[in-house]
Amino acid sequence: MSRLRLAVIVGLVASTAAGPSNASARNAAPRCFHTRDWNGWTITPDARSMYIRTGVRSLYRLDFVGGCQAARDVGAHLVTRTRGSGWICDALDLDLKVANGHGFATPCIISKITHLSADEVAALPKSLRP
Repeated sequence: MSRLRLAVIVGLVASTAAGPSNASARNAAPRCFHTRDWNGWTITPDARSMYIRTGVRSLYRLDFVGGCQAARDVGAHLVTRTRGSGWICDALDLDLKVANGHGFATPCIISKITHLSADEVAALPKSLRP
């Protein structure tokens, strides 16, 4: 291996290991959940977002590109497929479709996944809490 190539690799490893420069970003835990912990969901009235419960107390908001009207149908159920492991940390980690029980599944494209703080959960109307 040439010295230049070795220097580039060492530089990349060192910059990756250094991580974020500010302390709060370094200490912030990633907000991910495992699919096995998902235990309920509620769609918003405008179908632009969905709230999901993971574990006992954690809530996440999934925002959709263009909405997810199919989730408002009576008898709708979610069909999920993960990309990679079962851990969901980003919108790209989850392929979400809604099935109506008649053989059709409509894709709902997720634009953003947000972990809600305790204050945000408390501010949610009970009708939107899964």
